[in-house]
Amino acid sequence: MNTNVYAYILVMALVTYLIRALPLVLIRREIKSRFIRSFLYYVPFATLAAMTFPAILTATDMLLSAVIGFATALILAFARKSLIVVAIGASLAVLIVETLAGIM
Repeated sequence: MNTNVYAYILVMALVTYLIRALPLVLIRREIKSRFIRSFLYYVPFATLAAMTFPAILTATDMLLSAVIGFATALILAFARKSLIVVAIGASLAVLIVETLAGIM
């Protein structure tokens, strides 16, 4: 079993390295296509959202408090509040909902 673990780690390291090294080797000139440039610009944001959103919904004991905390964070973010205000506001919303749900 231990030899399989080392093989898995080696394969993961190779795949990770190839994913990062191949574009540097294969693409030597500037990308001129507006579509590809805009696609590559938004990939980090889409990846971050895809990784963060499921964690938001499973971070609390109740789905309702997670959704209300997420909605609070969205409202504060669209109101252009700072990151700390958004985080504290969402956390307080979750705390209030879970406290009220615990009372009922």
